[in-house]
Amino acid sequence: MSASCYIRERELARGLTSHPFATMETELLLAPITALEIIQDHLVAGEGPNIAIYALEPGTVCSPRCCKQVLRHSNIHSIKEQPKQTPGAGEASTLAVFGGKSLVIVEFGLQNNRIKLAELFPLCELHDWIWDLQWLESSTETPSCVAVALGHNSVALYDYVGQKILQEVHCQEKCILYSAHLVGSSWDSLVLVAGTVFNQLVIWCVSDLADETGRIKPRSRIIGHHGVIFSICYSESKSILASASDDRSLRLWGISNLQAPLDHIPCLLVCYGHQSRVWSVQLLNDCIISIGEDSACLVWNYQGEIVRSFKGHTGRGLRTVAVHEARGCVFTGGADSGIRCWHLKGPRTNRNSLLQLNFPSPQRKGLPRAVKLVDTGHLLVMTDAGAVYSYGLTSKDWTLILEDAAYQSYSLLEVCQLTGGDTLCAMGSLSGQVKIFPLHNPALSKDLNLYDGKVHSLSWSSCPGQDLSTCGLFVSGSAGILLWLEVSCSPLDSMTVVVKQCFSLPPCKQRWHTCTAFLPHGDFLLCGDRRGSLMLFACRTRLDLEQEKASGGGDLRGLGSVTACNVPGLNLPIGRERPDTKDPVSLIFGLHGKTGVTSVACHGDFLYSTGRDGCYRQLQILGQQLQVLRKQKPCKGLEWLEGLRFSPDGSMWVLGFHAACFVLWNANSNETLLSIPCGGGHRSWSYTHCPSAETFAYIKSGDVVVYQNRDMPNGQCILKESLHGRELTCVCHVGTLKTSRQDLVSIFATGSEDNTVTILAFGAQFHTLSRLTALNDHISSVRALAVVESTAVLQEKGSISSILFSAGGRAQIECYRLQLSPDYGSSSGVLCQLAHVASHRLDEQWDRMKNRHKLIKMDPETRYMSVAVFVGTEDAELPAPILFLAAACSDGSVRLFLLLECAQKLWLVAESFYHQRCVLKVQVFTCKTAGGGRRQFLVSAATDGAIAFWDITATIDCAMEAVKAKVREVELLALETPVFTIQAHSCGVNSLHVQETASGHFLVASGSDDGSIHICVIEVNVKSIVNKGTIGGAGIHVLRKFSRLCAHAAHVTGVRLLHPNFLLSVSVDQRLTLWCLDEDSLSFVYSKFCHVADVAALECWESRQHGCHTVICGQGLEILRCKV
Repeated sequence: MSASCYIRERELARGLTSHPFATMETELLLAPITALEIIQDHLVAGEGPNIAIYALEPGTVCSPRCCKQVLRHSNIHSIKEQPKQTPGAGEASTLAVFGGKSLVIVEFGLQNNRIKLAELFPLCELHDWIWDLQWLESSTETPSCVAVALGHNSVALYDYVGQKILQEVHCQEKCILYSAHLVGSSWDSLVLVAGTVFNQLVIWCVSDLADETGRIKPRSRIIGHHGVIFSICYSESKSILASASDDRSLRLWGISNLQAPLDHIPCLLVCYGHQSRVWSVQLLNDCIISIGEDSACLVWNYQGEIVRSFKGHTGRGLRTVAVHEARGCVFTGGADSGIRCWHLKGPRTNRNSLLQLNFPSPQRKGLPRAVKLVDTGHLLVMTDAGAVYSYGLTSKDWTLILEDAAYQSYSLLEVCQLTGGDTLCAMGSLSGQVKIFPLHNPALSKDLNLYDGKVHSLSWSSCPGQDLSTCGLFVSGSAGILLWLEVSCSPLDSMTVVVKQCFSLPPCKQRWHTCTAFLPHGDFLLCGDRRGSLMLFACRTRLDLEQEKASGGGDLRGLGSVTACNVPGLNLPIGRERPDTKDPVSLIFGLHGKTGVTSVACHGDFLYSTGRDGCYRQLQILGQQLQVLRKQKPCKGLEWLEGLRFSPDGSMWVLGFHAACFVLWNANSNETLLSIPCGGGHRSWSYTHCPSAETFAYIKSGDVVVYQNRDMPNGQCILKESLHGRELTCVCHVGTLKTSRQDLVSIFATGSEDNTVTILAFGAQFHTLSRLTALNDHISSVRALAVVESTAVLQEKGSISSILFSAGGRAQIECYRLQLSPDYGSSSGVLCQLAHVASHRLDEQWDRMKNRHKLIKMDPETRYMSVAVFVGTEDAELPAPILFLAAACSDGSVRLFLLLECAQKLWLVAESFYHQRCVLKVQVFTCKTAGGGRRQFLVSAATDGAIAFWDITATIDCAMEAVKAKVREVELLALETPVFTIQAHSCGVNSLHVQETASGHFLVASGSDDGSIHICVIEVNVKSIVNKGTIGGAGIHVLRKFSRLCAHAAHVTGVRLLHPNFLLSVSVDQRLTLWCLDEDSLSFVYSKFCHVADVAALECWESRQHGCHTVICGQGLEILRCKV
């Protein structure tokens, strides 16, 4: 009997009949990719019970051409194509699709350039798990049969036309299998290689004689692995059997004939390279492919060496792999629901690909101290003797450019390639001198005596609107004076230098700049310094130019080679007499910590900065003030960032150092494009690239080392975008807006165990899901999300402005402002602008407390299990309503926070340890009083099954009074004891929802670990005001309550009350159930099996036509449309 029939009979036996007008339809499913197969010029993928087909022709859109559900309640484990007698390009293919105990035969073909996927024979359910399937040659005895390897070490001969098992044989080895591989084209020659629970490979033939118990004796037994075996592959042409195991190894075994009994099978090779369990292995003509739980796809040669390593998937590993040897492509599917295509042939980056230039020579003076790349084939080296040499990577010749003893022992060299084609170089000395020269004619060099002390740093920046032969040079000297020089190189072999402006850097110990960039209109200069600060300087205005013209500029006496000076009163060199300087109009001090800012850049409408704190930040300018929108950490281990590059396809590359390696990281695809073992970032280095090549040069051990690749890494092709790397824990609906194409798009956020929050857009018309952005500020898992409409920002018509809270492990809360509006250019149709508002961690607050040595430190493992946001009482003295956040905590407390959006602070204002055990859920609701006032109530539920009701109105009023008094920090208050407590369940409450009824009462629904659902209807009796400024308490009276025991077969992880009298619940048993609320009971309406395992959360929002959209998350995500 099928699972669906069994469930249906069980419901009928319990009197559960489905409502004739209730429907639940799955509109989108994101699940782990568990099967991949190359069929003709298409990739067939198994995602949950669905098959998705992608075209592999060059230039095609990376979206499925067809998607269809073929299994019912099982995930697809594998897809096997029936061998064709006469292969043809347009001939349809017959596929066997199986997973769990289910098997179905489908036909795949093309008809008028459209995918045709039809079920040839009905789905069948076998009595055991299916591990492998082999198509058998047609014969009179077996005209339409397949051989099926089953989970208890048996093989069944299955007639897929007659839908029955003709024969089943068993092995003497009585055990369950973790893997199986069938070899042979006929029943008589069929051999099974079984990976047993005892870490062994057992080889037996199905046609051998059985013993008296009816079981077949194994022909061979292979011992060697120290863990269970997950994958087996056999290559008859190479006489090699490969196995992948739980012990993180691949092993190759020499066996020429599987049917011949062998006493000893030699182990040819043991390969260790994966950091975790190895899930699958495939033998190719020239290499071996393996995938593992470490999310890596490794390519090995037959000597056991790793040739390529593909890493781009996130989370808990890859699940399946397929190889198209003719195209040289590897396709991987992961637990993150993503599909990626990798190229087998590509550049190898190792120590053997590095070229040492052998600079030390009697013909060259000094040792190299600074290296700069002019382009991908040309570099400059400055020595400690003050000499500059040029080297051509094609000609392989060293050429002396110039030599100046004034620049010895201090090698400061910067290079700029002008848009017109010329190259300008600048050198700095210990005595405050700067030498500027064009590379094509060093004789035109200009020596500038700018400072009495040494030149600390140099940087080139091009100002928008400048001549093609002009560039800005920024020079930092003593006392934090930053000079802006405009350098022009004319075609008539002349060079001019103009002092444009003099800026002052903020006071600090290391007071010099590290990077500069002009804003797109040239009105402002963005600058980063060695202290980690970011500042904005105003460039010259028309008023400045008029004043210069009237005053005649500065004094040119003593300026040396400076052609002109636009700074009135400036005398060079700058010494003790400090000139008039411009201070920054905006300053963010120590933004990147004490290690310094490494680069600044302008891209699109945003500014970007990187630092050696391992983060890059996205900023914008509001009213001439810098505002940090986001802080991003590219990947784990990349602790030293040096710059960003923006490619034409919109992807962002991050340059940095991971330990001793220079790394080029693609932030969009989470892929390492380049990794060079250079020894670390504490050395002179340079990187440049063009569409056809890339070059990296660095100095190590007194020599110059170069890596050059003429073929730029093409990386990977993403056929299907990843969702999350680990299980989803929470989901929250943000809102629904209408795009420029008049389509309705629902926006919601998801949180995961992979420490990230993702903002997604779901198009209801075409059932598409687009990832708008991902947030990775959390240092531990994200457990809860809450959203409220923003009141601090003026909302445009047709847009959404919201405040999003995320909370989770390590007692961390992050707060963001989301601005969503229609976008004509993007595929999702939605423009998402995000700004980080505030954050809070309990351990950081404890560190700021006075007399903390007298207190018990908070548990660093405290987790926020649930959060709820609400708006405080409106007050005319406040510019905007105050937001409060209630949090359920694992340390047994209920905490209340206050958000000051303008000050970007999140204050802890009150807490209570009433529950004395882990608090799992929290909700808030508002009750209106007779006088037009409001009272705020908080509902909390813990692991003992108790639900507590709190009147928090007085606490909120105290906190708001402190805000109006503009105190620096709110004194921690204690929440009073609950006004009412009810024992709703016998164990933990995993789901909770409160909703107001039309009569003014409140419905409280909860789901528990024991599978029960509890409903109670309460009435709030609000007392009258006692005197002015004092509000009386409130009592809660239960009008009625009832429970539905065993509503689900496992934990109820989500309940949601729907208007007018329905309730939706979901459980770990993967059942989404709709109930009708009667006077004193819950009656069953409809139930649907969901394809998301380990369901963790449920979210609903109303849609058109008297229905709602429902999102279920866990090990994947499923969006359903419910109608009654």
